[in-house]
Formats: sequence, C-alpha cells, structure tokens
Amino acid sequence: MTTSPPPRPVRGSLHGHLIGSYGLLALGALLFLVFSLALPETFPTRDTVSSILSNQSIPAILALGATIPIVTGKFDLSIGYGLGLAHVMAMQLIVNEGWPWPLACLTVVLGGTAVGALNGVIVEFGQIDSFIATLGTGSVMYAFTGWITEGARIVPGPQGLPASFTALYDSRFLGLPVPAFYVLAATTALWLVLERLPLGRYMYVIGSNPRAAAIVGIPVRRYSVYAFAGSGLVVGFAGVLLAAQQQTGNPSVGLDYLLPAFVGALLGSTTIKPGRANALGTVVAVAVLSVGLAGIGQLGAQFWATPLFNGCTLLIAVGLAGYSARRRLRTGAAASRRSAAQPSAAAAQDDHP
Repeated sequence: MTTSPPPRPVRGSLHGHLIGSYGLLALGALLFLVFSLALPETFPTRDTVSSILSNQSIPAILALGATIPIVTGKFDLSIGYGLGLAHVMAMQLIVNEGWPWPLACLTVVLGGTAVGALNGVIVEFGQIDSFIATLGTGSVMYAFTGWITEGARIVPGPQGLPASFTALYDSRFLGLPVPAFYVLAATTALWLVLERLPLGRYMYVIGSNPRAAAIVGIPVRRYSVYAFAGSGLVVGFAGVLLAAQQQTGNPSVGLDYLLPAFVGALLGSTTIKPGRANALGTVVAVAVLSVGLAGIGQLGAQFWATPLFNGCTLLIAVGLAGYSARRRLRTGAAASRRSAAQPSAAAAQDDHP
C-alpha cells in the first residue's frame, strides 16, 4: 500500500493569506509614515498619538460593540441612538437626580444590556430583520432621549460634575490616556469570548449557518439574544465615557458615532481573520481610520472630509468583507474536493501496484 505525499503549500495562496490577514495593518503603518513625512513637525509626535488614543477610544469601543451581533450575522443599527440615550441618562441621573455617579453609571450599563437583550428578543422571537428591528428600536430610543432632555442640553450647575467621574476619561496612566486602556481591556475580553470560549464558537457557527447550528443542537435564538445583550452592555459603557468626556447631555450627539462604528467593525472583518468579524481586526481597522482622519485633519481638510472618508471607507469595507467571505467559501470548497480526491487516488494506486 502506498501513500501520497502531503500537498505542498502554494506560494501564491500563502502570499494572499498574509496580505489578507495583515495588509490593513501594513496600510496603517504606511499611512503613519506618509503623514509623518508630509507633516514632520506635527504628526509624528507624542501629542498626536495621545490625541488619537483619547479621541478614538469611544468609536473603538462602540465598534467592538457593533462587532458582536455581526458575528452572528445580525446588525444592530440602534447603537448610535443607544449611545446618545446612555450618555444623556448618565447626565440626568448625576446632575438632575443627584445620584452618586458610580450608581448612575452602573444603572446605565445595566440598562444598556437590558435594551440590547430586548433588541435580540424582537429580532429572534418576533422574526423581524435585524436592520428593520434595530432601526425601529433606535428611533424609540431617540424619542426617549428627546423626552428626557426636552430637546435641550443637560448642563451641570456651578459646582460641576464630580472630579472622580470626569477622571474616567480625563486621567492618564503610564503616560497614556486612560481610555486607551479601556479599549485594550474591551478588546481582550471580546477576544477571549470569541476565540477561547464555547459561547464565541457557537456565535460564529450561528453566523456562518444558523440552520446547521440548530441541527447540531445550538440554541440559536438564545445565543443571538446574548450577542445583542453584549452589544448593549458595551454601548452603555461607551455612553458613560461619552458623558465623562462631553460633561454635558447632548440629545443628538450619539448619531455621529454610528457610521464610524460600523466602518470599523466591517473593515475589521477583512483583516487578521479575513472573512469573519473579530475583535483584533476591529481595533486594527479603527486604528487605521484614526491615523487617516488625524492626518487629513492636520493637512487642513474641510469639515466634510470626515464623513466623505467614513462613507467611502464603509463602501470599501463592505466590498472587501463580501470578497473575503466568498474567497473563504471557495477555499473551503477546494479543500473539500482535494480531501475527497485523495482517498480515491490512494485506492487507485492500491488496485494498480
């Protein structure tokens, strides 16, 4: 009996894998180099890096929140409205109701988790498309935000907000802004859940093929609700940080974060592990977007350059995500055909020694 040698890796496919996995990371390094050469006195500085880490922390956390439902093949369009409601509620409880800020923040985070779970129940048990369902619940959240604020800003009194509360965003640790460590912690936690725990593996199976997941005994509806609840928890935490950053309750500020969050989440699914949403890819995508926005901002771009950049990047991200998914399916199908062909070849060699 003879055995066929194992197939050698194809150099072109290896190069394609490296480019697909780490191309976006290389692009970010290239952008940083280009802007550093174009703006040598202002861009490659500690102040610029500190500003990027601080200003992009909330978009990064929100993008991680958007990533969780995407893993299960769903989209949560209410995250921008939820962010606005969460930060307004934090300001309302602290400023107008006089709650201790730790209790107010805990209430907001738990409330965000409950709202996210409600989104999941509506999507799964109401059998409503996630786009439509979360757009509807987001509109309801926006209505609640307007009702709470009566269309006006919530402004602290002369005594201001507690210093310990604003320190959640303004303080530094090891010379870096504290929000950067929040992003690191959130990324690590999401990576552990998705890559190392059964919960994450079940959600990936659901996102890949919900019918097959149900056949093998995975409770699809329950884990989909878990995904939306996790997204709501992250949105609630981001709302607390936004309140500490803005130090006022603005009823319309949350919508500005919706597009960047989805750009980061979708673009992140094209890197590190191309073809599926992942925490590390999302952070890499947000970092690349942050470098690009900081660079064009220092070059003196007009105010409309930011939404133009985000919109074009979103279109590219969706296209790349679809391409990565199709490429992954083709690679899997080709591997299956090769696996099926090898036993046949071995049998033929046994019949004809």
